[in-house]
Amino acid sequence: MLNQPVITFHGAAETVTGSCHMIESGGHRVLIDCGMFQGSKSEKELNYRAFPFDARAIDALILTHAHIDHSGLVPKLVRDGFSGPIFASAPTIDLCKVMLPDSAHIQEMEVEQLNRRNKRRGRQEVTPIYTLLDAMEAVKQMRSTRLGDWHEAAPGIRFRLWNAGHLLGSTSVEVEATDGDRPVRVLFSGDLGPDNKLLQPDPEAPAGWDHVVMESTYGDTDRQEVTEARRRATLRTEVRAAFNPDGVLLIPSFAVERTQELLADLVHLFETGELPPCPVIIDSPLANRASQVFRSYARSLDNGELLLRAFASQHVHFTESVEQSMALDQMHGFHIVISASGMCEAGRIRHRLRNWLWRSEATVLLVGYQAAGTLGRLLADGAPVVRMKGEQIEVRARIRKIDLYSGHADGPELAAWLKKRLPVAGTVFMVHGEEKAIDGLRARLSDSLPRERLVEPRLDASYRLSHTTAEVIDTAKAPRIDPKQAGHTDWHNDFQSLLLDIQAEIGKAADEKARAKVIRRLREVIAAE
Repeated sequence: MLNQPVITFHGAAETVTGSCHMIESGGHRVLIDCGMFQGSKSEKELNYRAFPFDARAIDALILTHAHIDHSGLVPKLVRDGFSGPIFASAPTIDLCKVMLPDSAHIQEMEVEQLNRRNKRRGRQEVTPIYTLLDAMEAVKQMRSTRLGDWHEAAPGIRFRLWNAGHLLGSTSVEVEATDGDRPVRVLFSGDLGPDNKLLQPDPEAPAGWDHVVMESTYGDTDRQEVTEARRRATLRTEVRAAFNPDGVLLIPSFAVERTQELLADLVHLFETGELPPCPVIIDSPLANRASQVFRSYARSLDNGELLLRAFASQHVHFTESVEQSMALDQMHGFHIVISASGMCEAGRIRHRLRNWLWRSEATVLLVGYQAAGTLGRLLADGAPVVRMKGEQIEVRARIRKIDLYSGHADGPELAAWLKKRLPVAGTVFMVHGEEKAIDGLRARLSDSLPRERLVEPRLDASYRLSHTTAEVIDTAKAPRIDPKQAGHTDWHNDFQSLLLDIQAEIGKAADEKARAKVIRRLREVIAAE
């Protein structure tokens, strides 16, 4: 019993981001991913707290792919004393070389701005989660790992990687952890790509497992048939509808792969005459650097030639400096701006939105997943007013959303992926999804496995694994976050909404006397509490 492997879910449990899973066997510990939490402020605050484990006691780390919600806390892990190897595919390492320093730069820049405000308010200064130096040190520990080859992560724990079809270099991880004569076999799906993805092949992995840890981001979603022609036709329709001679089409997009896919399809529509050419600006230094990585792997990608033509198109422009980015606000004539971040939580898209959200001639096209509590989710849900850096902004721009560029498989595709992995003797752990999505995936999988073996682990929950069972271990530890807040909006979102409601109520008051009455009633309520 004591020699059985143990799995613990330190992230992406009951929520989409912060992927981090630990396998323990024979006194050795291996992490699968070490990602950053995104979403509500309550979830993002977990990034600043201490890890729920000793970083110095981790033998190795295996990365499924480079997205920040899977790799974003690796520099913090290294800073806190992790000195072991970081195994990943070669493209994942190349992308991490640009993504992790960029993440560090954003943190240092935003903390510097916050500390200036805190100093004026008499509040304590804060420090970034990690620095550029931490990110550079982390990259030094990365070890290129070929798909399909077995590697020892730690004594008694070996692994190999399989293509996951989600992103350049993305993988699923097959792990064998020793349990007597026969090892326990666990498959970590990582993020799984959909069918008919522009640049990536379909995911693959063997069949026959003891346990499977699978993503469930879109477990409740059925996109119906997504073809290359349908995706491009939908994009064409949205661009045509957004056209305004004095306007702009803003596309908040993840800098890695989503931006490159959109760019390739836009240039294809220009080349075929389905859209009149217009300026397309990639307003993201990270996207620019990531595109260089894609260039180097283009020959091995599906539609790689189209991607290379898109990079070279006379209609495509890349901004690098802050001055070039700010100059976009003065640009005349219809144009398209693709800018990070995809959930509108950071980066240059925030500046573009502050300049355009209140203008009816603008269109904002959301093309990816929007986590609960993010500005992107608020816009997607139809918020009439939002607050950005303490400023109230009325949303007059057209807000549109398409889901055909998602890097994630939908519900039917997830169910089909698991059926190809059967038989599963033990448990399927459903992670990387909000409650509704996990419930939807459970319903889809219930004809393949008994419902009691379709488990939604809580954050930091541990399970002792045999070949057929997963026994929950009661650690009696207080949760790092209230389960009701995981994957949901929190009090920060409620507070911002309340401020907007108060301002709207005061704005509707007829005169000074009426406004004073509203304020007095609010104070009476606060005093009564």
